[in-house]
Amino acid sequence: MEIIPAVDIKGGKCVRLYQGDYARETVFFDDPVAVALRWESLGARRIHLVDLDGAAAGEVRNLAVIEAIARQVRVPVQLGGGIRDGATVSKLLDINVKRVILGTVAVEQPELVRGLCQKFGEAVIVGIDARDGMVATRGWLKGTQMKALDLGKEMVELGVKRIIYTDIRRDGTLTEPNYAEIAEMVNGVQANIIAAGGVSALEHLTKLEKLGVEGAIVGKALYTGNIDLEKALKLSQKSNIKTQNDR
Repeated sequence: MEIIPAVDIKGGKCVRLYQGDYARETVFFDDPVAVALRWESLGARRIHLVDLDGAAAGEVRNLAVIEAIARQVRVPVQLGGGIRDGATVSKLLDINVKRVILGTVAVEQPELVRGLCQKFGEAVIVGIDARDGMVATRGWLKGTQMKALDLGKEMVELGVKRIIYTDIRRDGTLTEPNYAEIAEMVNGVQANIIAAGGVSALEHLTKLEKLGVEGAIVGKALYTGNIDLEKALKLSQKSNIKTQNDR
């Protein structure tokens, strides 16, 4: 299982929100580039970026910071937040972002997702953000009547190979992941699932790996010290070696 540190960007700074609430933010660092480089130096093999301003506005707003991170770190980066058209996808891939995460357009413009998957393949992934099992869009500010599982199945039919599932009520809370809904996605959707939201202890990572997720995104717990990234990566590596030996 891949462990992916998150760098959430708002106003050019590295912040974390509580349950996606823009009014409840904590600024952890003024320099997101330095944070991404630190996670890379500790062994991260991928960095997860979120443009929070972009998610709310509907267009990428922190492009300079994003490009600086994508150019300076040697590991691949993936980005979500405000990516809602093909031109933006092309631009981001051109500045060395390796994966783009589509959220709102997955609900509002599914045919666009189909076209982008056909054009860019696995560089396109979908983020499904759910509150009580129901999808939320536009920076988690707008609720829908669509079930997360139904959206996941629809996205697979359109060509999506990888989905990030985030439980909004758990995100930034330092509680624990919503194992039941994550398991439902893993078992019910024929795509690689990356879990996010509530990961705040090493045992959470162990449980997620047993559920069969491809990866886990860790955010606030890294900044508060609840999870030590080096220990988490070593744990994941040991588990991987054990699994290989068992085959």
